[in-house]
Amino acid sequence: MKANVRLWKSVQPHCRAFSTSPRRLEQYAFIGLGQMGFQMARNLQSKLSPSDTVRLYDLNKEAMERLAQEMRAQKAGGAAVQLADTAADAAKEADTTITCLPEPQHVKSAYSTILSNKLSTTSGKKPVFIDCSTIDPSSSREVGHSVEKAGGIFVDAPMSGGVVGATAGTLTFMLGAPADLVPTLEPTLLRMGKRVLHCGTPGAGLSAKLANNYLLAINNIATAEAMNLGVKWGLDPKVLAGVINVSTGKCWPSEVNNPVPGVVETAPAGRDYKGGFGIGLMKKDLKLAIVAAREAGAKLELAEKAKEVYETAEADDRCKGRDFSVVYRYLGGKE
Repeated sequence: MKANVRLWKSVQPHCRAFSTSPRRLEQYAFIGLGQMGFQMARNLQSKLSPSDTVRLYDLNKEAMERLAQEMRAQKAGGAAVQLADTAADAAKEADTTITCLPEPQHVKSAYSTILSNKLSTTSGKKPVFIDCSTIDPSSSREVGHSVEKAGGIFVDAPMSGGVVGATAGTLTFMLGAPADLVPTLEPTLLRMGKRVLHCGTPGAGLSAKLANNYLLAINNIATAEAMNLGVKWGLDPKVLAGVINVSTGKCWPSEVNNPVPGVVETAPAGRDYKGGFGIGLMKKDLKLAIVAAREAGAKLELAEKAKEVYETAEADDRCKGRDFSVVYRYLGGKE
């Protein structure tokens, strides 16, 4: 069945009559303070009311304490900040819990801990769990069923935009949730990003992201190969990129993240491939896409070869830990 994709974004407020009833305090939890989660939690907290509370949890206690210090030091205010001892402690009585974790096993472990306690909120409403992790759709649905059985609401909202977007609050979220919940979820997500794409029912957000990142993985290798080919033929890389970017070969790796140093001033290639989207993360997303495709019965002819390229490149000391466009270096491209 073809999923409808709708774009939800913030609009200018209209004049309206305000209720005289006191605003109910909101309790939030944020679990997973890695490179993405750290910045997302910071943006969320800064845009909430001082009467709200955000409880933070991560296995890395130093990251928790550093983020809490930054939040409390900001002059703009924001929600009150608390540190939790466990994932279950963070989510206890939270109206909304956001998780942003590296791998499927981390997501399953966190939710197993959370669900070891009876779910409840101070409002008496069903607690909402928004998982922003990039994992396979089947694992996400498995966790979602467990949350629903326990009396909660679970949705998937993986994001695009990287650490730069997380820091600037310009992420795009691909949301898998019942349509009637989107207006409820949208305000929370827009505190951390600039647009929400509703992709369909739970699991659809992850399916959309993995399909996109599969295409990105292939385009990145093809761009590196094409640029390397042109340079070896004697073409100026800027001239070649200019041709590609007004022709049918145009894609994000050629136009924005070009792998040849100096072609795009802001691309990681010009910084020795430092920063950007790590090659290990691309390898991870590609593997997840392969698993999801196998489960869906979808044939991916280029997947295994692409996986081999990323695995071999990541194992190369010249490429390890760098932006995924470093495959150009792995291919022997002139720098």
